[in-house]
Amino acid sequence: MVQGGFAMFSHRNLVIGAIVAGSLASSALAHDFGRTATPEEIKLWDIDVRPDGKGLPKGRGTVPHGKSVYEENCAACHGVNGQDGIKARLVGGQGTLASDKPIKTVGSFWPYATTLFDYIHRAMPYQAPGSLSVDDTYAVAAYILSLNGILPADGKLDKENLPKIKMPNRDGFIPEPEFSKTTNPK
Repeated sequence: MVQGGFAMFSHRNLVIGAIVAGSLASSALAHDFGRTATPEEIKLWDIDVRPDGKGLPKGRGTVPHGKSVYEENCAACHGVNGQDGIKARLVGGQGTLASDKPIKTVGSFWPYATTLFDYIHRAMPYQAPGSLSVDDTYAVAAYILSLNGILPADGKLDKENLPKIKMPNRDGFIPEPEFSKTTNPK
């Protein structure tokens, strides 16, 4: 009996040993998996836009063109004129943030106009994210800013003037003390 138990114990150790050895070998070969992305591939994914405008692409858009792009791609979810749609309201709400029922919209809550461009460019329209051209994205952003009274009805946006727009709630965000002491390495 002892011999049978020993054989079973030995077989179990052999199986466990093989599993451990296989795991170690597979992780050791993991460096051969995939390849380094090319600069062209990285550029395709490097589309984020910072509050200061770094990352904004060349292009331009006008409020009138933005209205037509919005009606075709955005109104079904966000409603005519950015209100009363089945998704987030985009317009209005100024002066409500300190109330019992704040209305958080692009015009009342968002601190940077560049964030609007970035979000539209990467995530909208919902049914086909990233499908709008750069010019159409500038135009839709211009239209939404115009609906909020931030840009005139004949306004236009590009990479030069978009970062200069001061949103109504730009100073409404107060950084937590632990983040105000952070410095970025150069």
